[in-house]
Parts: sequence; C-alpha cells; structure tokens
Amino acid sequence: MKITDVSLFKVRGAYTGPYFPPGDRQAQMIDIYPEFNAQAMSGRRRDEGPEIISEIYVEILTDEGVSGLFGPIEDYQAFIIHKFLRPFLVGRDPLATELLYDQMIRLHRHGRSGMFMTGVSVIDCALWDLKGKAWGQPIYRLLGGPTRSAVPAYASMLGYSIEPEEAAKIALEFRDQGYAAQKWFFRYGPGDGEAGMAKNVALAYALREALGPYYPLMFDAYMGWDAQYASQMLHHLNLLNVTWVEEPLPPERVGSFQRLKGAASVPLATGEHVYTRWQVKELLVNNAIDFVQTDPDWTGGITELVKICALASAFEAPVVAHGHSLLAALHVAGSQSPAVVPYVEYLVRHQARKQFFHKPQYAPEYGRIALPELPGLGLALDESKIEAREAL
Repeated sequence: MKITDVSLFKVRGAYTGPYFPPGDRQAQMIDIYPEFNAQAMSGRRRDEGPEIISEIYVEILTDEGVSGLFGPIEDYQAFIIHKFLRPFLVGRDPLATELLYDQMIRLHRHGRSGMFMTGVSVIDCALWDLKGKAWGQPIYRLLGGPTRSAVPAYASMLGYSIEPEEAAKIALEFRDQGYAAQKWFFRYGPGDGEAGMAKNVALAYALREALGPYYPLMFDAYMGWDAQYASQMLHHLNLLNVTWVEEPLPPERVGSFQRLKGAASVPLATGEHVYTRWQVKELLVNNAIDFVQTDPDWTGGITELVKICALASAFEAPVVAHGHSLLAALHVAGSQSPAVVPYVEYLVRHQARKQFFHKPQYAPEYGRIALPELPGLGLALDESKIEAREAL
C-alpha cells in the first residue's frame, strides 16, 4: 500500500447545534496589557439567524482505496501539511506509522515543537485512522485495548459564567448529570490586581462549597499568571482540596513550576502547550508537575501520546490529554490503564460545534463516553450537513 495523495478540504454548512450565550473567558498571558484584558468572549444567539460555519479536514488517500481522515484542523496546520508534509508523504507506506512519525519530526530544523509539530500531529492521527480502517479495527484495539468500555469524562467549563453564585448553580447541574469531575477557568491575573485575585478566590470557594469537599475540582489559569501571582493564588487554594491547577505559568518555565510545586500542596498540571516526550521528560524528572495534559492534536499525534503515557506512568503522573478534539485522546485512553489515564476532557460549550459535521457524534452519557465501535477513529462526515466542499 502506498500513499497517493494527502487531501486538504474545507466543508461549509448551516450550524443547527446548540447555542450558548456569551460567557466569561479565561485569563491570558497578554492580559497584562489593558487593551487586551478588556476583550470579552464572543457568543451568538439562535435568534440571530442561521450561522454558516466551515471546518478543514485532512484525508490520506492510498492506491488500495483505504483512506484516513482527521479533523477539524486549523488553517496553520493545513499550511504545514501542504508546504512540507504532503510532498514528503506521497509514495510512502501509510501503515509504517512509527517510521513516518520519526521521519516527519526530523524533516525540518524547527520541526520538533510549536506549529510545525501540530501539523505532524494531525497527519499521525489520520494515519492511525487509515491503519484502523485497513485492519477493520478501532484504534484502541490496535494499541492493546480496550481496558474499559467507556471512559469517564470531566466537564471542562470554559465559557460559562464565573459569577460565584451562578457558577455554583451550573456546577451542581453538571455534577448531577454524572460528570466525574469539573474544571473551571480563572478569568483574572496580574493585570487585575487584588480585586481580580479576590474574584478568583471567591469563584473557587463558591464551587467547593456547592460541590462538597471531595468532588474532583480543577482550575485552569491558561498561562495567564506570573510566578509571584501563582504563588499567592496557590496559597489561597491550599485548603480547598483542588485536584489540580492547570498552566499557572507557561510550561517551558520548568524551574518556576518546580518552585511552585515545592511551596504549595496544590497539585500542578500542564501539557497542552508541550510537545513530544522529551519536553514532558523535563517536567517529570524535575518533579515540576503532578498531571500531564499533552494533546494528541498538537504534541505528536497518537504515536507520541502513547509514548508519553509510558513515560508518565513510570513517574506515576496520570495523563489527562487536553481536549482540543476528542477522538484521538479517547482511543488512547481506551487502550491505557485507568491508573494512567483516569479521564478525558470534554469541553462542554465547544464539542457540539467541533463535531457538527461528524457522524456519529460522541458525547458523555452520565459522565462516561463509550469507546467507538467503528474502525479507525470512528470518524465520518455527515454529508447531509455539508452544503459546500472546497479543495485546498
């Protein structure tokens, strides 16, 4: 079997899924500048009329008619594929995923991190989809699973109100829906002074009081703090039995993570912006984090995430992949011990839109997501929702 083409295409259609009113966004690194801090999260109401949305997908085609699909992907990933990876892949064996992955990360001098790595990642996921279809098996079976029939999902609450009383009410609703845990997003950072810190703390206390002392509760700072601010916030959170605080700092600041972890009892997590096992290793050998959150869409695909799971398990640091999309992380979780991968992340306000063009769609039922039964990723496009298709 040989790769004959790597197809990039965009689909468009009228979105008919759930709408959410404008909500609160998370803190961001650039918020120390007031003109950026003032920006709010956008939203749309259904009564504003039909919304035309578009998404980009990549499909790997072969001379034997088997193909591998992945998406939606970002436009910058499509550019990397078109410019660098498509010419390299045509004519090669798509089932040799280990070989192709190793060659792709050696292909470019800037190819082991950042945006180039995200292009490699989505190609790797598409290759695994192709391999599963070629052998008629879901990917988790090719990886050694299943280790369970369904994986617990935690509710990732980006975009919901962070007004303490309203957030507490929403948190109870999601707990009662059966979600195994919840993650909420801090809005305020160093640019907001003491008043902003007080609002962060008030949110955390309101959620803990509503959910009770033992329900798993996480928080995400999205790299929006500095070391001093993070130290103060962790001091305030010490008594709340927080499962983790995510990305209090950019992940490359390993020494700062190490100092934070040594000074507070709150577990730390990062990985969404970490690429490959080598960057994860630096965090683990320096005892800088407690949870690894590498995303298969970005860190190197399914091939690399499996290696990261093996590495993290040796340090007894659970892997809970960031939930940019769902399926790749779900298959890896379904092939790993629950002690290694306890949850998958489900971004409540974002997954319906990300999966709008998909058939079937995957969502938690009483807090658990069933493993796909279709071969490969279990990803297919719903042609009834596609009004236009454009080759890129």
